Amino acid sequence: MNQQRLAPFVTALAVLSSLLMAGCRAPSQADGEPNTISISGAFALFPMVTVWADEYIQAYPDALFDIQAGGAGKGMTDVLAGAVDIAMLSREGREEELQRGAVLFPAAVDAVVPTINAGNPVLEDLLKTGLSMENGRLIWIDGQPITWGKLAGNDERRMINVYTRSDSSGAGEVWSIYLGGASQEDLKGTAVNGDPGLAEAVRQDPLGMGFNNIAFAYDPATGQQVDGIQVLPLDINGDGQITPDEDFYANRRDITAAIATRVYPYPPARLLYLVTKGTPSPAAADFLRWVLTEGQALSPAAGYVALDEAAIDQGLALLDE
Repeated sequence: MNQQRLAPFVTALAVLSSLLMAGCRAPSQADGEPNTISISGAFALFPMVTVWADEYIQAYPDALFDIQAGGAGKGMTDVLAGAVDIAMLSREGREEELQRGAVLFPAAVDAVVPTINAGNPVLEDLLKTGLSMENGRLIWIDGQPITWGKLAGNDERRMINVYTRSDSSGAGEVWSIYLGGASQEDLKGTAVNGDPGLAEAVRQDPLGMGFNNIAFAYDPATGQQVDGIQVLPLDINGDGQITPDEDFYANRRDITAAIATRVYPYPPARLLYLVTKGTPSPAAADFLRWVLTEGQALSPAAGYVALDEAAIDQGLALLDE
């Protein structure tokens, strides 16, 4: 992955925080009191939340954000422990989390995509055949040793090097469910920490295959696929070929349009959430309301699908309870 292109994400993720501050009054701020909103969790939402936070302080410059990406599981643990105000969650809430007071606010929509190295030895054939759900299950759930030739329909005998996530991630859970598993723990492969780590592992391995949230498979500046990474199309109908109606991966605009129109399957497309424990603090509530209203206009340019009206109404109703 081109280090210069990755710099905006890698720098932020390496220090695990984004601190944004200035000098006017945010909606719930009293005179002389800082208006800090701490956020932790899913890599999938990290780029979008940093965009939202940066825009939010343009209107409310005294708002202070501490944003950390460490995986959906870490975010949920942090918010339920009272360590942060808001968690970023890239999966559905679990019953035990809801019982402990987790409140899920819809935030955006994105998807997980399978990824391979751009220098794969049978890349041309792979882009014609794609990845069927059946073969994906054999690779990640059953853990069967599979040659690249089996996927590409040729005699290539080298084996697929399979990668998965080591951290508790919404991406891993959603990918597993799409393939017929029950949770991330059902996925086989070499485990790598985080979205950037998984993308880099595949980029370094010509025979590697993994999966990423679209925010880490497509360059945030250009909208094109990240250097060294190739998104492998899904053979949605399982006919062994990628037909024109299944071919929408060339750039971020095309894949997000397919997600928005539900041409891309759900899962691995999914709703992303911002989570609080019980009633959010006044500062967090103001930010969540802004995300659900003005903030939605920023989603397409950031590579996400904005919420539909029903999801927005659902979130606002939770704030008004």
